[in-house]
Amino acid sequence: MGAKTGDTTLRGTRLLESPLSNRGTAFTSEQRREFGLVGLLPPVIETLQEQVDRAYDAFLAYDKPINRHIYLRQLQDMNEVLFYRLVTQHLEEMLPVVYTPTVGEACQRFSEIYRRPRGLFVSYPDRDQLREVIANRPNREVDVIVVTDGQRILGLGDQGAGGMGIPIGKLGLYTAVGGIHPARTLPILLDVGTDNDKLLADPRYIGWRHRRVSGKEYDDFVDRFVEAVKAELPDVLLQWEDFATPHARPILARYRDQLLTFNDDIQGTAAVVAGALTSAAAVTGRSLREQRVVMLGAGSAAIGVADTIRAAMVAEGATDERAGRNFWVVDVHGLLVESRDDLSPEQRRYAREGKPVGLEELIEQISADVLIGLSTVGGAFTESVVRKMASKVDRPVIFPLSNPTSHSEASPADLAEWTGGRALIATGSPYPPLEIDGRQVPVAQSNNVYIFPAMGLAVTAARATRVTDNMLVAAAKALGTAAAKHGASGTLLPPIGTMREVAYEVALAAALAAVSDGVAPSANEDELRAALHATQWQPAYPD
Repeated sequence: MGAKTGDTTLRGTRLLESPLSNRGTAFTSEQRREFGLVGLLPPVIETLQEQVDRAYDAFLAYDKPINRHIYLRQLQDMNEVLFYRLVTQHLEEMLPVVYTPTVGEACQRFSEIYRRPRGLFVSYPDRDQLREVIANRPNREVDVIVVTDGQRILGLGDQGAGGMGIPIGKLGLYTAVGGIHPARTLPILLDVGTDNDKLLADPRYIGWRHRRVSGKEYDDFVDRFVEAVKAELPDVLLQWEDFATPHARPILARYRDQLLTFNDDIQGTAAVVAGALTSAAAVTGRSLREQRVVMLGAGSAAIGVADTIRAAMVAEGATDERAGRNFWVVDVHGLLVESRDDLSPEQRRYAREGKPVGLEELIEQISADVLIGLSTVGGAFTESVVRKMASKVDRPVIFPLSNPTSHSEASPADLAEWTGGRALIATGSPYPPLEIDGRQVPVAQSNNVYIFPAMGLAVTAARATRVTDNMLVAAAKALGTAAAKHGASGTLLPPIGTMREVAYEVALAAALAAVSDGVAPSANEDELRAALHATQWQPAYPD
């Protein structure tokens, strides 16, 4: 769990350079003498809260989000307790800086702003010694790994080694929101090269300067990586993040029955969208299983969202066939239809009869209750499309989910204007509140942080061996319930500031589902609650 300052063997400057043990100016006079720190620190002795207040002032002194991001990364590398106490106290303000949208720019500039190593860079040239690479991890005991190959970072495309910013940011939220001990997290970048010509030509680029490995060589490398993880850390939760569509779903399908693993882009996104849609259904007065859903985008994330909403409809009593008839999925070539020969098996589950019409023509043909965008096409929800949809239903549910904001299918302000304030909205990136009928209405951010930290907490506390579909549906339902419990009027998800409390409730639902599915040891609700409390790390200096 990481050494406590009271029993660490580190002394002097080595202690001050250990972010898990360093207290900085909070070391007492006795501790300074005991650990050889006299003279290495200024004489003031501060409380943790005084350190947080000073760090917050320093954070505010930076005017650009990317500079605030760099400051927080440096603080994390210096003092983890202080970093996490600061972030948890100001979660709503700092979430967009620690993660999306600022993390996108941090990934693009990763080589430029790189300061010190964190996690593991698992590079293709080291493919014959991957177990040794995993064995070099900074901490022996690990509960959660987040891994990416940097090929599809948010909506920004191939960022190569710069994609490491995503696992670092995600794991920061596993701790800040879910309470996973920071010493028990491990960010990993699978460096299989990059096809980003700008990076390859950049003399500062810190990744493997090579075109991306593909085909059998890529698959074999991923398989070697998984085997090394299974050998070194057989009980770890392995989260796949920002893999390109051709790899994301095949990787999940190949390994989900071999180890404790899930793909956040496919399954985490799906669960939080299903949770927001559950809240929307309660507002509209129509059950989830009655919702008519149009999806713009047919990649792995979009199909994952459709699959989870479909499973939630089945859980409400619909047959799988009937639930499937509630979906119309549109990609760049138009509606997925049975006559198309370019569909994957997962996409073909949603193919319909007829012609591959575009989004606007489809909206004219049907009365859609829900419009979900995972297309990465900025402005794809045009005024004419939205007005047509709003003319057919009283409370149109519209989720422009693509990140970053430049790729969002529509802005919440436009959606509110085009629907006369009737739209129920959730977005992928943060937006300011809307002014509707003279009141401020928060815009729900359909952020995966509502789900993945809770899933990490659930599987760790319950000692689960797999992540099942039922666990994700249970998490989605719990999130929808939490929205009603914690949310402000007019928003579909709980306030950002309640995320840590909500994570506990979502984790409990997922843990109960794990026990019910037989992928975790038998335990009742009280036992799981106790396990969750015991697992959640608090950012405080140990006694």
